[in-house]
Amino acid sequence: MLSMQRINSQEILDSDECPAAEVETSLQDLSRINRWFGGVSTTRKLIERVATVTGKKHFSVLEVAAGHGEVPKLVGEQLAGKGITLDALGLDRVRSHLRNGNGRCAVVADALALPFRDASFDLVSCSLFAHHLEPEQLARFAAEASRVSRRAVLINDLIRHPLHVALVYAGFPLMRSYVSRVDGLASVKRAYVPAEIRKILSNGSQSPRIEISRHYLFRMGVIIWK
Repeated sequence: MLSMQRINSQEILDSDECPAAEVETSLQDLSRINRWFGGVSTTRKLIERVATVTGKKHFSVLEVAAGHGEVPKLVGEQLAGKGITLDALGLDRVRSHLRNGNGRCAVVADALALPFRDASFDLVSCSLFAHHLEPEQLARFAAEASRVSRRAVLINDLIRHPLHVALVYAGFPLMRSYVSRVDGLASVKRAYVPAEIRKILSNGSQSPRIEISRHYLFRMGVIIWK
């Protein structure tokens, strides 16, 4: 089986020095990537799974590292046809990432110290965020997200794999920002594999119930049940 070591390097979009125009263009690139290459469909399938298990048809959702908020917006539109409705709130650490916000409410805050009371939302969700965190930070985020959620925490992220790196190179022509090209490679190289995610999230005296699934084009879906 092909494998590669995780390499952590800061992405340009994470930097406070990234030019505003490049931030906007790169976020637009990310929106297209999520629409075309499994980002939206993975989150939709995770929420459908929670709906099936719980029998609920309406969920309040905190979307962490939301950017323009397109993932919960599109997922909500797709699920509405199945009778499932979402009330989503976006959160990001950088206000400029939330600009436009698709007309939705948004909060600027630290994902590792969520400014909400316990059990404030049915679901806490994130897309393309987990790989930005080191193992200790990812465990802290999971703990914070679990504290704030009533039903489950949903993690939608990349799977590290050499073939995934090759796919990023192949996708360069679709990316209008150089930030997207550089960060795309860095993202795959610093992403986790399912076994690593399970080990990180299972540590501790009270191990949560975790489901991990694989999705289109090296996407991973994680449900941490309450």
